[in-house]
Amino acid sequence: MADIKDPENTILVELKDGTVTIELLPDVAPKHAERMKELARAGAYDNVCFHRVIDGFMAQTGDVEHGDMEDGFDLRRAGTGGSALPDLPAEFSKLPHDRGTLGAARSQNPNSANSQFFINFTDNHFLNGQYTVYGRVVSGMEHVDAITRGEPPAAPDRMISVKVAADA
Repeated sequence: MADIKDPENTILVELKDGTVTIELLPDVAPKHAERMKELARAGAYDNVCFHRVIDGFMAQTGDVEHGDMEDGFDLRRAGTGGSALPDLPAEFSKLPHDRGTLGAARSQNPNSANSQFFINFTDNHFLNGQYTVYGRVVSGMEHVDAITRGEPPAAPDRMISVKVAADA
């Protein structure tokens, strides 16, 4: 388990192999960090699948509209939705998309991020300045590395639970 410096800005993601601890960066991307905490506290990310997992690139999840692995789950729609909350404005920064950083997934519109996010498997600096970085994995990256690959995976892994450390 990671040494948690700021429990209010730390997210605990339970995966099949263990816990991934994510440090949010509210000083860099305050709206994105707040959105993740809001959705985590509402339980919206619980049981949501990793619908796009590309070896050597990243693992994407967070479609709270279509990614829930229960009640009529349709893998073809996973990745096409967001949440009932409004889209977020881009909060681009100088932070690089290094291995373990959390990026806000979006459409071609830079101001379309909502609930979906990705975790970089490797340094993906070609994304720098184009996608909002708003967190980083501080422990459990080996569990991220073990996520089943595919676009979408035939049997996708899921986030069993997502909690703000202050509430855990």
